Amino acid sequence: MPLPGHAVSGMPVDELTEREREILGYLGRGDSNREIGEALFITEGTVKNHVSSILSKLGLRDRTQAALWAREHGLG
Repeated sequence: MPLPGHAVSGMPVDELTEREREILGYLGRGDSNREIGEALFITEGTVKNHVSSILSKLGLRDRTQAALWAREHGLG
């Protein structure tokens, strides 16, 4: 199992930027967009943009799937 925040070669997480992996970890913990934004000193709109990008890159339907994916892959 990968360490939190670390990409695993050959896995879809390789497609994510460092910031997207960081946000995915927060999603895995169940944090809201507001909580993520406050923790990273970015706006909720920026968090939403990153979440949309994460969903697209990983082929996921919603943030719940993203949170589950993060937990399953050691990112949450």
